[in-house]
Amino acid sequence: MTPRRDPAPYADPAMFTSSPFPEPLFGAGRPRWLRWVPYVVAFGFTASLLPSTIVVLGGDYGMNSGLAGALGVAQTLPLLLAVGRPLQAWWVIFTADLAAALALAGIPAAPGTIWPWPPPTIVGYLALALALGLRERRRVLLGVWLATGAAGILFGLLRPARSDATWLLLFVLTGVVLLLAGALRERGDARRQLAEQETISEAERARRTLLEERTRIARELHDVVAHHMSVITVQADSAPYRLQGLPPEAAEEFGTIAATARESLGEMRRLLGVLRSEESEQQHGGPEKAPQPGLDQLERLVEGTIRAGVPVELTLSRALGELPPAVGLSGYRIVQEALSNVVRHAPGARTRVSVTPDRTGLTVLVVNGPPPHAAEPLETTGTGHGLVGMRERVRLLDGTLDTGPLPDGGYRVAARLPLTEPPTGKDPTRA
Repeated sequence: MTPRRDPAPYADPAMFTSSPFPEPLFGAGRPRWLRWVPYVVAFGFTASLLPSTIVVLGGDYGMNSGLAGALGVAQTLPLLLAVGRPLQAWWVIFTADLAAALALAGIPAAPGTIWPWPPPTIVGYLALALALGLRERRRVLLGVWLATGAAGILFGLLRPARSDATWLLLFVLTGVVLLLAGALRERGDARRQLAEQETISEAERARRTLLEERTRIARELHDVVAHHMSVITVQADSAPYRLQGLPPEAAEEFGTIAATARESLGEMRRLLGVLRSEESEQQHGGPEKAPQPGLDQLERLVEGTIRAGVPVELTLSRALGELPPAVGLSGYRIVQEALSNVVRHAPGARTRVSVTPDRTGLTVLVVNGPPPHAAEPLETTGTGHGLVGMRERVRLLDGTLDTGPLPDGGYRVAARLPLTEPPTGKDPTRA
């Protein structure tokens, strides 16, 4: 993984902003005993460095005992905070280290002492650098490293005769610790991201398997239903020849049944063509290229609904003119699905269908009243797929859809379809 190159950190005001990681080290998805390891390590450093720092500052350097105690506490106790908030701990410790160096600069140098950073200060600072490298971002680490070097250089300029190479030693060692700890953290981040990607890939594979299974079921359903529809078509076509003495009305009804069955077969073949895989389309020439229905077939659709026992009043503007194919198909499908819902859930209910265009769009309105008291719905529950299909068609055209029950017990479906081409990449004719 190629790390992202940050802009110049010294120009970033957020250089010393704490990392957004809220959990302590080893705090996520780890055994409980492992979560306590950083605290135990931090407590060990604090317990060992606190008395040694006070003794070195007060005894070896000759600092006032009270000041030595205060600075020793400020330089070591925040190491406990470094487990969860290392940058905040760095601010406290770094400030205390600067204060100690300034205080020592005013005290005569004792033999064998080093300045500006006494040995306990170096050890505690490196422990803090380890916590920083494991938690903070690159630019924060770079800012800490540069601040450490700048402080050493300033003290060298302040007291050149007193300063020695300890500032350079701390500068180099801090850079090494920050680099190694940061690399270790980034390696852990990369492993976690890889695990997340594997989890996402597994979910995508499961979703693809589910979609393939649904496609297979749809094809099998097509085969089963197509067989029965074919039988209905043949029986309806041959009924006038097999049954002698049929009234003309009955023969016409059989013809209508046969025509409806053939139309349903065509619709199912188009649906199957959409469900075919790319490989099947290349082998068999793609889905059927039969014309899609449009608003000019609404009258035929309404006549079929009336024959099913639903009184429908159609208001179809004669000023439709040339509509975009996607708009005409979507309008037809919305009316078709709305009338199918009336037949299934409110058989016999009076229904009004209105299709009205204007300069900017097409308004489709289907309103049905309550079903007659004597009529029982063919279905008492539904899957909701019809409404989902309506919403998807309207969404692909950037239109609006309003559906819902009416106070009198009826139902209303109102769609507004803009007279524009669908956005790039959307094809409502295949919805």
